[in-house]
Amino acid sequence: MNKLQFIDALKKETGITKPEAAQIISIFFNEMSEALARGERVEIRGLCSFFVKKYKSYTGRNPKTGEKVTIAPKKLPFFKCGKELKERVDKK
Repeated sequence: MNKLQFIDALKKETGITKPEAAQIISIFFNEMSEALARGERVEIRGLCSFFVKKYKSYTGRNPKTGEKVTIAPKKLPFFKCGKELKERVDKK
Protein backbone atom coordinates (compact mmCIF):
# COMPACT_ATOMS: atom_id res chain seq x y z
CA MET A 1 0.00 0.00 0.00
CA ASN A 2 1.37 3.42 -0.90
CA LYS A 3 0.53 6.97 0.21
CA LEU A 4 -2.08 7.50 -2.53
CA GLN A 5 -3.87 4.30 -1.50
CA PHE A 6 -3.91 5.51 2.13
CA ILE A 7 -5.48 8.77 0.95
CA ASP A 8 -8.14 6.92 -1.07
CA ALA A 9 -8.96 4.61 1.88
CA LEU A 10 -9.29 7.57 4.26
CA LYS A 11 -11.49 9.41 1.76
CA LYS A 12 -13.77 6.39 1.31
CA GLU A 13 -13.99 5.55 5.05
CA THR A 14 -14.71 9.09 6.27
CA GLY A 15 -16.47 10.72 3.32
CA ILE A 16 -14.08 13.68 3.30
CA THR A 17 -12.66 15.16 0.11
CA LYS A 18 -9.47 13.88 -1.46
CA PRO A 19 -7.50 17.10 -0.71
CA GLU A 20 -8.58 16.92 2.96
CA ALA A 21 -7.55 13.26 3.17
CA ALA A 22 -4.21 14.09 1.52
CA GLN A 23 -3.61 16.86 4.05
CA ILE A 24 -4.35 14.54 7.00
CA ILE A 25 -2.03 11.83 5.70
CA SER A 26 0.66 14.42 5.00
CA ILE A 27 0.40 15.84 8.53
CA PHE A 28 0.57 12.33 10.01
CA PHE A 29 3.74 11.34 8.16
CA ASN A 30 5.40 14.75 8.58
CA GLU A 31 4.85 14.65 12.36
CA MET A 32 6.27 11.13 12.53
CA SER A 33 9.33 12.20 10.53
CA GLU A 34 9.87 15.29 12.67
CA ALA A 35 9.62 13.30 15.90
CA LEU A 36 12.20 10.78 14.63
CA ALA A 37 14.48 13.63 13.50
CA ARG A 38 14.35 14.95 17.09
CA GLY A 39 15.34 11.49 18.33
CA GLU A 40 11.91 10.71 19.80
CA ARG A 41 10.22 7.32 19.70
CA VAL A 42 6.93 7.03 17.75
CA GLU A 43 4.56 4.35 19.02
CA ILE A 44 1.25 3.32 17.50
CA ARG A 45 -0.27 0.91 20.03
CA GLY A 46 -1.15 -2.48 18.60
CA LEU A 47 0.62 -1.77 15.33
CA CYS A 48 4.27 -0.76 15.60
CA SER A 49 6.89 1.60 16.93
CA PHE A 50 9.63 3.57 15.25
CA PHE A 51 12.83 4.67 16.96
CA VAL A 52 16.27 5.99 16.10
CA LYS A 53 19.26 3.71 16.66
CA LYS A 54 22.68 5.32 17.12
CA TYR A 55 25.87 3.74 15.82
CA LYS A 56 29.35 4.66 16.99
CA SER A 57 32.25 5.24 14.64
CA TYR A 58 34.14 2.11 13.61
CA THR A 59 36.87 0.92 11.27
CA GLY A 60 35.73 -0.93 8.17
CA ARG A 61 37.41 -2.17 5.01
CA ASN A 62 37.02 -1.15 1.38
CA PRO A 63 35.99 -4.44 -0.27
CA LYS A 64 37.83 -3.66 -3.52
CA THR A 65 41.18 -2.57 -2.12
CA GLY A 66 41.14 -4.04 1.39
CA GLU A 67 42.16 -0.59 2.67
CA LYS A 68 41.00 0.35 6.20
CA VAL A 69 38.34 3.06 6.26
CA THR A 70 36.90 4.96 9.22
CA ILE A 71 33.10 4.85 9.22
CA ALA A 72 31.55 7.97 10.78
CA PRO A 73 28.96 7.69 13.56
CA LYS A 74 25.38 7.66 12.30
CA LYS A 75 21.74 7.41 13.31
CA LEU A 76 19.19 5.26 11.49
CA PRO A 77 15.42 4.88 11.91
CA PHE A 78 14.14 1.43 12.92
CA PHE A 79 10.72 -0.21 12.84
CA LYS A 80 9.52 -2.70 15.45
CA CYS A 81 6.34 -4.63 14.82
CA GLY A 82 3.71 -4.72 17.60
CA LYS A 83 2.42 -7.95 19.14
CA GLU A 84 -1.11 -7.52 17.78
CA LEU A 85 0.16 -6.94 14.24
CA LYS A 86 2.41 -10.01 14.44
CA GLU A 87 -0.53 -12.15 15.52
CA ARG A 88 -2.82 -10.72 12.83
CA VAL A 89 -0.30 -11.30 10.04
CA ASP A 90 0.46 -14.82 11.29
CA LYS A 91 -3.25 -15.81 11.12
CA LYS A 92 -3.58 -14.95 7.43
